[in-house]
Amino acid sequence: MDKESKAVVTVLGLDRKGIIAGVSRVLYEHNVNILDIAQTVRSDYFNMMMVVDISDPDCSFEQLSTELSSLGGRLNLQIRIQRSEIFEAMHQV
Repeated sequence: MDKESKAVVTVLGLDRKGIIAGVSRVLYEHNVNILDIAQTVRSDYFNMMMVVDISDPDCSFEQLSTELSSLGGRLNLQIRIQRSEIFEAMHQV
């Protein structure tokens, strides 16, 4: 395996069954490993953040982003993936 390359997946929307399963399935289908996951539900709103290893995907980063966004559209959720370097730079104080 190449040097580990990380990305952050965020999911936000109304809670419903199958959210984690759906996101995990897309990642699994593209050889993306989940390194860490945290999720909460507050007042019927689902929020999840995953740190994933994108060192050896079987598709481009753009295709992965498109598929996750498409899943979000079908589930009425906001699903985004960002390379960890970009995520960290955007959230530095």
